[in-house]
Amino acid sequence: MRISGQTRKHAWSALGLAASLAVPGLALANADVEKNIANNKNWAMQAGDMFNQRYSTLKQINTGNVGKMQVAWTFSTGVLRGHEGSPLVIDGTMYLHSPFPNKVFAIDLDTQKIKWKYEPKQDPAVIPQMCCDTVNRGLAYAEGKVILQQADSNLIALDAKTGKLLWSVKNGDPKLGAVNTNAPHVFKDKVITGISGGEWGVRGFIAAYNLSDGKPAWKGYSVGPDAEMLIDPNKTTTWTDGAVKPVGPDSSLKTWKGDQWKIGGGTTWGWYSYDKALNALFYGTGNPSTWNPSQRPGDNKWSMSIWSRDVDTGKVNWVYQMTPFDEWDFDGINEMILADINVKGKPTKALVHFDRNGFAYTLDRTNGALLVAEKYDPKVNWATHVDMKTGRPAVVAKYSTAQNGPDVNTKGVCPAALGSKDQQPAAFDPETKLFYVPTNHVCMDYEPFKVEYTAGQPYVGATLSMFPAPGSHGGMGNYITWDAGTGKIVQSKAEKFSVWSGALNTAGGLSCYGTLEGYFKCVDKKDISKELYKFRTPSGIIGNVFTYEHKGKQYMGVFSGIGGWAGIGMAAGLEKDTDGLGAVGGYRELNQYTDLGGTLTIFALPN
Repeated sequence: MRISGQTRKHAWSALGLAASLAVPGLALANADVEKNIANNKNWAMQAGDMFNQRYSTLKQINTGNVGKMQVAWTFSTGVLRGHEGSPLVIDGTMYLHSPFPNKVFAIDLDTQKIKWKYEPKQDPAVIPQMCCDTVNRGLAYAEGKVILQQADSNLIALDAKTGKLLWSVKNGDPKLGAVNTNAPHVFKDKVITGISGGEWGVRGFIAAYNLSDGKPAWKGYSVGPDAEMLIDPNKTTTWTDGAVKPVGPDSSLKTWKGDQWKIGGGTTWGWYSYDKALNALFYGTGNPSTWNPSQRPGDNKWSMSIWSRDVDTGKVNWVYQMTPFDEWDFDGINEMILADINVKGKPTKALVHFDRNGFAYTLDRTNGALLVAEKYDPKVNWATHVDMKTGRPAVVAKYSTAQNGPDVNTKGVCPAALGSKDQQPAAFDPETKLFYVPTNHVCMDYEPFKVEYTAGQPYVGATLSMFPAPGSHGGMGNYITWDAGTGKIVQSKAEKFSVWSGALNTAGGLSCYGTLEGYFKCVDKKDISKELYKFRTPSGIIGNVFTYEHKGKQYMGVFSGIGGWAGIGMAAGLEKDTDGLGAVGGYRELNQYTDLGGTLTIFALPN
């Protein structure tokens, strides 16, 4: 679920000039980004690398000494909304962002002095067009440019040395609900960005802009005609009937009633990964609009799907839909982690995805073949399993909001709409070969109702209530380790609230994350029940843990600043239990543990 794209057609080239320049058999990532990633002193991308693994080879801070870690310094952003994502660190300078109004700071790590600050002038009318807080998931850096995706949809490039605006391009129309919360990513010579607004009936897309000047390169929609999705019906494939097969003509149009695809959702506000050997971009699409399934019969392809696209042209290599005809707002935007692992004993170039719907998927990223699909929270009940031949979930009739119908409250659905995991990214550790996953242990009651589409107005059509998964440990979160080759939970560590922070693993034997009540924690990655470090930060943590080295010393850091969907009640001052699409009631107890505040906290070992 969340905020997304635009219904109007854009006269952009479907393929772009880059296609004519591509050299067959030669795939290059952006050389500057690769150089910065290779230097483990930096934190050069939001996930640390292009595979979204969130792993660092730094090991000065390790299992033997992390308990001695102290606060080295702090920095306030001056913004009191949810702080997601993390700063970037490039060659001794830290670049950090804030939620709306999307401030950008460049900080000299020698002195912690602000080198420059950029604050865009955005219309505050954007704020009520953002469904689940005014978050921003971070910056990108390449070739001396800092890239910011503003809430008002303007994608901009700043001079990394001076903060001067180099170029700006409009990505969507906020008046129609098309705003932005995602972090841009640089792959090759392209800046990749998505769109938010699924709760406004925005038609989702992914777009590529030239890094050099911001000019549009290509744009691929999530739903609609093949040409506008950049799908070749004979070459683009999907998993069906136990094999990878062409999607065929009008694969999306056939699954929508009439012109509903024009306001169909499928937004793209999550994270993106890239495999240069395949020259492929991977990402997920969100929920179909509206949340009332009876108003949009059909599979609603290709919302709720995993995508592989050619970075040069945007052409779709393969696509796989996880939750056809979504009845629960199980948005599919969570990150795609690329890892070379053994799957059922066979070495595999895998893509691993922990979906909102509570199933963890392992696919062959070279062709989209479905290899594993298993529950990563035992309380998931809306489906019994995923049929490995069809790739479709086996829905339990009792929890089908479509079968039960509008104005009927379907009770006890697990997980809740915010999923067994939302956008908070997991980590992959190449040493243990396990995935470290921050999760939500939350269920819901869901009552759909008829809603009419009005451009620029919310188009939801459901009332939700959320609560901790019953018959369990009583809390609302778990931090788990997952074997993606077999589809099994290895360990699970209970938490009082959802773990809404992005994880980080290191060569020092650590796995670190933050909690909604504000604790920064590091555990032993070989035994996550062993809590080695715990520190209470000024506010709840929904940011992502990162690490870097400066002048021979390793640092770890995380944003605190309660907000996001889980903390929307506190961030936006909402009070009714059903406000915040049901999150206010579910997380009401949070205000007894934390309060608003946007702070970066940096940790290090004592001198």
